[in-house]
Amino acid sequence: MKNKDIIIGIGEILWDVLPTGKVLGGAPANFAYHSGQFGFEGYAISAVGKDELGKEIIENLKRKKLNYILPEIDFPTGTVNITLDENGIPCYEICENVAWDNIPIIPEAEDIARKAKAICFGSLAQRNEISRKSIRHIIRLVPKESLRIFDINLRQHCYTTDTVRESISHCNILKINDEELITVSRMFGYDTPDLQEICKRIVSDFKLEMLILTCGINGSYVFTPTSMSFQTTPQVKVVDTVGAGDSFTAAFCSAIIKGKDICEAHKIAVDTSAYVCSCAGAMPALPEKITKIIS
Repeated sequence: MKNKDIIIGIGEILWDVLPTGKVLGGAPANFAYHSGQFGFEGYAISAVGKDELGKEIIENLKRKKLNYILPEIDFPTGTVNITLDENGIPCYEICENVAWDNIPIIPEAEDIARKAKAICFGSLAQRNEISRKSIRHIIRLVPKESLRIFDINLRQHCYTTDTVRESISHCNILKINDEELITVSRMFGYDTPDLQEICKRIVSDFKLEMLILTCGINGSYVFTPTSMSFQTTPQVKVVDTVGAGDSFTAAFCSAIIKGKDICEAHKIAVDTSAYVCSCAGAMPALPEKITKIIS
């Protein structure tokens, strides 16, 4: 049997504590899980505590058949308290100084990184110096020709301008939403309100291969140095939007690696994200009508 290509999500892994109960979450794990549904060997790299919540995370990943590198360390397993507004949009209360703030570097993670076709990381897990150094070390081990996706995910005050700037310099694909783009534009001193112009400047300034801009119900864009793709947002009955952006990123990157062009990959990503919005939680099983498009 042919070995599957490896895709990594590195950073936070935690319990999203929703009004209906707790569900497994964390953007990197969501990304890795959905990449696995598209036929890749998805790996979640993070850390958990030596506690019951950590054991439950590992048990859940085993049930979901998601590969993981989760050393158990002397910090509590992460939790995020999530409330949803009337439109299903989440608000986050993120506990600090938890296991994923202190991700250690272990040889197993280094070995996997050297084989990866893609790695996805965000800003949240870089709020602590220990995890920040570990994440950047692992990114540097990924082959130069592989995809390095910075899915920015700005949360509360868990980021700095330096972290954002350095992270963009370590990626070749930036994924960002319209609200985050305004924040980043102010950070970098861009003096235009035109979101498309800001995206083009970021692509040029950081020599990116692609920039993905999501604008909620107003659609999404993919910018390259020479082109732009736009897709409308499908209308679905939204249950919640937790993890939808991570599924978008996973679907897009999976499609690109499988040889789809940017417009095709973009359409698959939009449809995947819309389906996840129609489900509860961040890791629903995707229907075959979506996953078979890439396989």
